[in-house]
Amino acid sequence: MKQRVFTALVVLVLVPLITFWVSSTPSAPTPALVPTPALDTSTSLRSLAEKRGISMGTAVQSEALWNDANYRSTLAHEYNMFVPENAWKFETIHPRRDRYNFTEIDALMAFAKANHMEVRGHPLVWHSKLPRWLWMNEEKFTRDDFITILRDHIQTIVSRYRGQVVAWDVVNEAINRDGSLRDTIWLRNIGPEYIDMAFRWAHEADPQAHLFYGDYANDERGSKPDAMYNLTRGMLQRGVPIHGVGLQAHKLLREPPNRYYLAANMKRHNDLGLEVQFTELDVSMDKTKGSQEELLAAQAHAYSDILEVCLAAQKCTAIITWGFTDRYTWLGGLKGIQDAPLIFDKAYRPKPAYYALKEVLSSE
Repeated sequence: MKQRVFTALVVLVLVPLITFWVSSTPSAPTPALVPTPALDTSTSLRSLAEKRGISMGTAVQSEALWNDANYRSTLAHEYNMFVPENAWKFETIHPRRDRYNFTEIDALMAFAKANHMEVRGHPLVWHSKLPRWLWMNEEKFTRDDFITILRDHIQTIVSRYRGQVVAWDVVNEAINRDGSLRDTIWLRNIGPEYIDMAFRWAHEADPQAHLFYGDYANDERGSKPDAMYNLTRGMLQRGVPIHGVGLQAHKLLREPPNRYYLAANMKRHNDLGLEVQFTELDVSMDKTKGSQEELLAAQAHAYSDILEVCLAAQKCTAIITWGFTDRYTWLGGLKGIQDAPLIFDKAYRPKPAYYALKEVLSSE
């Protein structure tokens, strides 16, 4: 009798406590893993791109993925590759020198696996989005400290996702518009050799991953594209393991892409044996005159031009837009402007650019 009374008291006390603990303990976000396509799967962008032998990708915002069912279903239906937009950036994944936070990335990787999507890593080395512990101690760290920090950062991340990430933007935006190397924390404290080091460390951590140098304003002609070509050619001559270049291609509708210069720039990199990918493509309509119908038609033409040049190239392996719906474009958050640079509108309705891409992919 006493034992039964004691057991009942334990249950009365512990069950409410356990219930409170479970309900108040934060958990990692768990997005729906099964897509609910709204469009015909056989004619999705991803299906058409696969038939043409290229990847159709997009950047992904984690918060939108967790909280917006339309975002999840459109992403899984239309794309066979994605790039986490912010989750791999240094300040997010490496908040303290002795601590990494993989929760967000692991959830994204699970979504990719469930929806049969490839993942592209971005960025391992960048001058921006650095944690406070790093830039606040720049003057205290020695060159050897910076080498150790960068090597550990790259190899910890790449090793963890070895075999799960098809390509990495190893070094991002290291060149100024005039062709000189950008003054970054890495250049100041290690020297220009940090670029070669980063690629070698990434290759050691995952020899199968394709390693890219990525930048903006590097897709047509000028001092910066020339500098990128000279940089990558020199790396190959030194035996550095680099497999491709990423052309970010943040285009302005008032300055549409030039097919001739795009093709010529891609060809010289292909001639080096390098892949080319459009890695952050969007087409801003900001400050462009014309009716809405005219702007959308011009935007569609710009997207189709880029895809056609890619398909005609010897080794253009992916088209990756920087987002896919105007509801979550980075341009609104960064510049505070109302823009519509992507191929789905804010209500996830396909825009003329979407149909233009499908038409190019469907053509012979």
